[in-house]
Amino acid sequence: MQSINLTLEVWRQKSRNEPGRFVTYQTGPVSSDLSFLEMLDIVNEQLILADDEPIVFDHDCREGICGMCGAVVNGHAHGPEAATTLCQLHLRHFKDGDTIVIEPFRARAFPLIKDLVVDRSAFDNIIAAGGYISVNTGSAPEANSIPIPMPTAEQALDAAECIGCGACVAACPNAAAMLFTGARISHLALLPQGHPERTLRARAMLNKMDSEGFGNCRNERDCELACPKSISIRNIARFNREVIRALIRADD
Repeated sequence: MQSINLTLEVWRQKSRNEPGRFVTYQTGPVSSDLSFLEMLDIVNEQLILADDEPIVFDHDCREGICGMCGAVVNGHAHGPEAATTLCQLHLRHFKDGDTIVIEPFRARAFPLIKDLVVDRSAFDNIIAAGGYISVNTGSAPEANSIPIPMPTAEQALDAAECIGCGACVAACPNAAAMLFTGARISHLALLPQGHPERTLRARAMLNKMDSEGFGNCRNERDCELACPKSISIRNIARFNREVIRALIRADD
């Protein structure tokens, strides 16, 4: 087990209405086997013992599943490692003596709450705007009652991997939510269960995305690079096709 010492430049801000600033902290010797959030836990323990206010950050499962954690580390959403959530980023990827700059996701649609925590409820509103799918409830249907080609099922499952963390928005120069919304729309547009409402869903999610204050996509592909689940920007192309289809069938 190797120990390293790190210098942290952490964004501290009590609320969205108060000014914020970077504050410097020293981790002291910490194991390189620790995750990034475990390192923040240790720093917070030190702050509490010193009667200082701990750093506020989002976390839940710490297994890269829930999408709760998220911060910009040295200019990268979730840190510099590809296909990695912040909770799964380990200190072995840093060197002894490194300075790490940690700040919240910055987007108009993600207003800051405190320190590294932002309000990502805009994503929930987009999902809610998409509504439901028309399927019969009750016992599970026979698996082969609706044949779905394997390539189509794989594409739908790949889109469904999105955990709604917001890294795509934080990485986008325009703070666009096209990758997130595209993944949500693609998942249901590809499967027959999602076809009855596909026209209304595309229109509603597009309108809600715009009203929440997200920017426009410029095909920079930064969202794809930052996504911890490697969601493809092909879902953005499918989203655009679904929107065009919905506009053509505006009277449906």
